[in-house]
Amino acid sequence: MRAARAGLTERGLPAAVRDVATRSPMPVDLDVDLERRLPPAVEAAGYFAMCEALANAARHSGAARLRVGGRLSGGVLVLEVTDDGRGGADPAAGTGLTGLADRVAAVDGRMLLSSPVGGPTRLRVEIPCGG
Repeated sequence: MRAARAGLTERGLPAAVRDVATRSPMPVDLDVDLERRLPPAVEAAGYFAMCEALANAARHSGAARLRVGGRLSGGVLVLEVTDDGRGGADPAAGTGLTGLADRVAAVDGRMLLSSPVGGPTRLRVEIPCGG
């Protein structure tokens, strides 16, 4: 984890997310394209949100494949993780998703979750980052 955080600091969010995705136990289709570096607090919150989302998918989803996307949209960092698993993720059923939402809220962001039973699960994180 320390090396990944160093990668985040040195190379930015897209490279750090790519590093995490390459260690995923399931294939990850990655499309994170940011035209500039973001404030450190935004990058850190986005990075940890993606780490948690990928770990949750690996542990609980039963998915065969994940898709991770990231863009800037109107001064907001938008990150999404979608899996092809069984769905049914429920923030009230454990602390992982609640902790993720709390971390994102700490930087004035929000987390949106769609996870109907039968899948797919789509987790979206939106973090304002100015300019």
